[in-house]
Amino acid sequence: MKVLILGSGAREHTMAWKLSQSPENPHIYVAPGNAGTADVATNLPLSVTDFTGIAQAVHQFGIDLVLVGPEDPLVQGISDFFAADPTLAHVPVIGPNKTAAQLEGSKQYAKEFLIRHGIPTAAYAAFTADTLAEGQAFLTTLKAPYVLKADGLAAGKGVLILSDLQEAQSALAEMLVDQKFGAASQTVVIEEFLSGIELSCFVLTDGTSYKVLPTAKDYKRIGEGDTGLNTGGMGAISPVPFADQEFLDKVHERIVVPTIEGLKKDNITYVGFIFIGLIKVGDDPFVIEYNVRMGDPETEVVLPRIKTDLLTLLRATGQGKLHEVALETDTRTATTVMAVAGGYPEAYEKGHPISGIDQVKNALVFQAGTAQNGDQVCTNGGRVLAVTAFGTDYKQALAQSYLGLSQISFQDMYYRKDLGFDLG
Repeated sequence: MKVLILGSGAREHTMAWKLSQSPENPHIYVAPGNAGTADVATNLPLSVTDFTGIAQAVHQFGIDLVLVGPEDPLVQGISDFFAADPTLAHVPVIGPNKTAAQLEGSKQYAKEFLIRHGIPTAAYAAFTADTLAEGQAFLTTLKAPYVLKADGLAAGKGVLILSDLQEAQSALAEMLVDQKFGAASQTVVIEEFLSGIELSCFVLTDGTSYKVLPTAKDYKRIGEGDTGLNTGGMGAISPVPFADQEFLDKVHERIVVPTIEGLKKDNITYVGFIFIGLIKVGDDPFVIEYNVRMGDPETEVVLPRIKTDLLTLLRATGQGKLHEVALETDTRTATTVMAVAGGYPEAYEKGHPISGIDQVKNALVFQAGTAQNGDQVCTNGGRVLAVTAFGTDYKQALAQSYLGLSQISFQDMYYRKDLGFDLG
């Protein structure tokens, strides 16, 4: 079995690592990959949106299954590209088609889906440059803080939460008229602010049946105490301690089932992962957003907790036989802490040597923004690596993640030392 993973982050390194443990011993390719994926797979120098190059690689290497890591190729229609080509259509793509990918590609599309299918979410309205005045008036009807979301993909940075009305009105103008987030903010969704604690639910579906994967909570802000700028994620914990069985039952009944059924009602065949961003308000779950792939850094704690062979799960998903596979999960807690380049998420340097990865024995090191320079692994991105560890609870697991991080160093390395601070 030959599997091609698209992507270059710690999520894709985790996927390649997990697949490499399969008793079937698959040959794994990662495009473009990083220094970490090179240890467990063959890296291919291809962009995730170079569909022609990907197709050539599938033919050249006899790829049997494609696993899509990031959202860009999904929103751009890689699944449709494969389905439309008679020489590629037999190769399952684990990732939804272009229509389904609009659940992440368009905040407005996602909100309309949620409302249409009666799935709990914040009240909202959408505006364009032509309706800027109405948008600014709508803000006056809401209570602070004000939530503004760029409709399109903005690399996780298109959401503003502002406490001042005038500031929110100015920000709306910057997004719509000045195109602060480029084409992504041609439409802006304004949402009611929900106060609670966030978590994520993950579902793998073959279009008919589905498996609910372990929950996780990630930490987006760069600064301790959840302060400072948003990032792609500074760490994650799984399972989520405050999500007891009663709450998880509500998530399943009110959100997971209506999401799967809603896709069927809308005649959307969805094959792949659904990431459901939730907020727990009181004892009730509400949907903040959908993503159409696994999250990062959540993947680094969710996949290590799955005991079932990932290759078996993915093959069954591609064949529409997911109902035939039992999902077994490790009951231990997994945590991951992300080490980032100094200055991230703003300007940062690349090319600094990383030392100590091979010294970590108590944890797993998943590489993200790394590159190989001769025999030396160097930094090559803002989020550089994630250290994942297990424990009987999140405090014990975090202690092991931090111990692992203490053995790694690179110039201006930074990581948050307070993960789990809000879990009691």
